[in-house]
Amino acid sequence: MIEFRIDRRSGVAAYQQLVSQTKHALRLGLLQPGDQLPTVKEVVATTSINPNTVLKAYRELELAGLVEGRRGVGTFVSAALTQPDADQLREELAGWMKRAREDGLDREYVEALVKAQLDLHYEGE
Repeated sequence: MIEFRIDRRSGVAAYQQLVSQTKHALRLGLLQPGDQLPTVKEVVATTSINPNTVLKAYRELELAGLVEGRRGVGTFVSAALTQPDADQLREELAGWMKRAREDGLDREYVEALVKAQLDLHYEGE
């Protein structure tokens, strides 16, 4: 089960953080169709955000066709975002990250390198 974390200093709305974290977990295969998301009550207890914020995030995920709410039971993943052909790329990236860390690059430098390449290769998206 996913455990949400809210960064109140990020400038990103809490509901959007929940949506992004859920999509991220779906892309990485950490959540699969049939998995249950934490209940609104559980998310509120662990993040101290308003229940309506959680409901808004779950509603957005439902409108995107990624989850479905079952009255009285909970919210369940209904679609996957994983890409099976990404496994080799993920392994290569993990190796690159390990090498970057061993070479003494700090997190901010690695983030800057990755962002620069994303901007270069995914310009306009």
